[in-house]
Amino acid sequence: MRIESWQGDLTTLAVDVVVNAANEALAPGGGVCGAIHAAAGPELAAACRELGGCATGDAVATPGFGLPARWVVHAVGPVWHGGSVGEADLLASAYRRSIEVADELPATSIAFPAISTGIYGFPLEPATEIAVSTLRSVTPTHIERCVLVAYDARTLAAIDGVLSR
Repeated sequence: MRIESWQGDLTTLAVDVVVNAANEALAPGGGVCGAIHAAAGPELAAACRELGGCATGDAVATPGFGLPARWVVHAVGPVWHGGSVGEADLLASAYRRSIEVADELPATSIAFPAISTGIYGFPLEPATEIAVSTLRSVTPTHIERCVLVAYDARTLAAIDGVLSR
């Protein structure tokens, strides 16, 4: 799997799957989640309600509806509580499960936001390390292209720093 970085609007990418940094209820929220729901249209919220939620560290899929992506994989990352309640393992699981769910669709390209680094408060640098190391270790997979999407220059610099190692 080729992992690359890109700064911009996740909802505009022409990939098979965009990953939503979702909450356990799979309800429309703020940040990336709100942007994905707005771009996909009201059908996305209806499809999410039918799924009945998703546990932290897990992921589920819906169609992409109004997005260029064919599917949305909703990954629930952990809320940061200081790092002592398994947040790193749950974040790694959210990335790993996203790839597993995408493989079942089947998809060959996927785009991730920086899961849990927004309102969930996970520190950017360790979250980026976890994301990249987890994605690099996922085998086997049908995913050929993985895009780590940065909302801002700081996130892009963190991603590029880890990818360069």
